[in-house]
Amino acid sequence: QLQLVESGGGLVQPGGSLRLSCAASRFTLDGYVIAWFRQAPGKEREGAACITSRGGSTKVADSVKGRFTISRDNVANTVYLQMNNLKPEDTAIYSCAAYRPSLISSFCVLYSGEYDYWGQGTQVTVSS
Repeated sequence: QLQLVESGGGLVQPGGSLRLSCAASRFTLDGYVIAWFRQAPGKEREGAACITSRGGSTKVADSVKGRFTISRDNVANTVYLQMNNLKPEDTAIYSCAAYRPSLISSFCVLYSGEYDYWGQGTQVTVSS
């Protein structure tokens, strides 16, 4: 079974940057659509960004557009979420998720029900 492990979270000041990594153990991420979701205390889980299996297309939520970038390195078997100009409202647990589409898709969605595999999450705290 695909296992996902996130890293790169931490405490950062407003305006700062972090890069999160989502790595797979035992299996390759090639062929999987990958997304980053986040959940703040007392709030519903929110999709932040996703990337298609070949990396040709991405989708970024309006709340983070222009600040967050998702990318993947299938050789390194890792997906990244570069987060710039972080704000206190970005504070949340960030989790990566994956699913394998039956056909190669040119788009991805930020609907959590689509994703079959989930990591444990990494905490991101934006505070001065």
